[in-house]
Amino acid sequence: MLSHGLDLAPFRGVRYVPERVGDIAAVTSPPYDVVVRPDGVDELRTSDPHNVVRLILPQAGDQGSASRDAARTLDRWLAEGVLARDGREALYVYEQRRGATLQRGVIGALRLSPPGDGVVLPHEDVMPQVVAERSALLRETAANLEPLLLGYRGDTAAGDTAADGAAHDAAPPCATGEVIDRVVARPPLLATTTEDGYAHRLWALTDPADLRTVTEDLAGRTALIADGHHRWATSRRVAQERGGEPPWDRTLVLLVDTARHPLQVRPIHRVLPRLSPDRALDAATRWFRTRRLAQGDTGAALTALAAAAGPAFVLTDGAGTHHLLDAPAEDLLHRTLDAGGYPAAWRRLDAAVLHAALLGEVWQVPDLPSHIAYLHDTDAALHQAARHHGTAVLMRPVDEATVLDLARQGVTMPRKSTSFGPKPATGLVLRLLDES
Repeated sequence: MLSHGLDLAPFRGVRYVPERVGDIAAVTSPPYDVVVRPDGVDELRTSDPHNVVRLILPQAGDQGSASRDAARTLDRWLAEGVLARDGREALYVYEQRRGATLQRGVIGALRLSPPGDGVVLPHEDVMPQVVAERSALLRETAANLEPLLLGYRGDTAAGDTAADGAAHDAAPPCATGEVIDRVVARPPLLATTTEDGYAHRLWALTDPADLRTVTEDLAGRTALIADGHHRWATSRRVAQERGGEPPWDRTLVLLVDTARHPLQVRPIHRVLPRLSPDRALDAATRWFRTRRLAQGDTGAALTALAAAAGPAFVLTDGAGTHHLLDAPAEDLLHRTLDAGGYPAAWRRLDAAVLHAALLGEVWQVPDLPSHIAYLHDTDAALHQAARHHGTAVLMRPVDEATVLDLARQGVTMPRKSTSFGPKPATGLVLRLLDES
């Protein structure tokens, strides 16, 4: 049994004032790392002068100038009444729905836990340059601009980490789930539908008894970081700089009971703008079995990828030519993956083989943003590869049970190995760190 666990606290949320911005959906954005640069940023910036992308991805000549510009924009919107802080501290119940997909959770200020304590479990490595960029933004704005997505298991007793990560369709609600079920029967603070078809609703939870129920239920539980590893690392870095003092010792999170609302796991593709498809294929052929797939049929290529046994990838030029790479040479795997002492499940990961064997050894692609782009959307990856005459590496998702098992062993996967969702929309509620 854990002696400590998730410490979630209410806060005075900052939200857009509908009378000042009109359609709330028009000022929201996907999380910063899902927005496809620069096309997606430009589209959101021009779609509405108050779109939150101006805060999370400010456009300026350098990171320092961009972060200061975001801070000035935030201050101006607060002064003009575009954004306003709620009058009472609250936890926020958040619902996303599209078709048969329904996800509900609680947004609050989570105390940052030290690495290795088993309370908040990361499962991916982070890129130092991204943490540096996000840290500069956090320092300047003094605000949590978008929540992390964390999953916990409500079908186990607090402190029980033995759940296998499998979904339980009929899992009964835990105490937090019971509170959520009561809250969603009331009219929401806001309701909107974004362009991706998701309907979003938000409620403020302010009743002292309900707040106590939720915080006591979550205490002792653990959570897996589903989305937001860089934001978690950023918050921990800046909190350490501030001596761990409040309110910097907490960060904004959405906690979802994955027993009731199983998260969807999708792949994150790679685009190598400086590696031509011909060079990539020629170099890989020596170490992997390669097979040309049906011209122009990306769907069939992804089906072939899903059916492949062992580590596998699809290489494409984005213009219709696809090759399946699988059956990597054992001596290549031994040379590039066995030295780290990782468990067998890690050495079989597609992303581990890609980064250690293909990117690091075979292709020798520098681990820099200028050489490797990470895209969640398949069409966007194809477009970027074709646009730059580069190579897209299409990936397949990792199952949640493998992610959770490795996280509990303290083993992190290669960066951007998974994409959990649905992700919370950015801009529905923010958290200021000035304590006023």
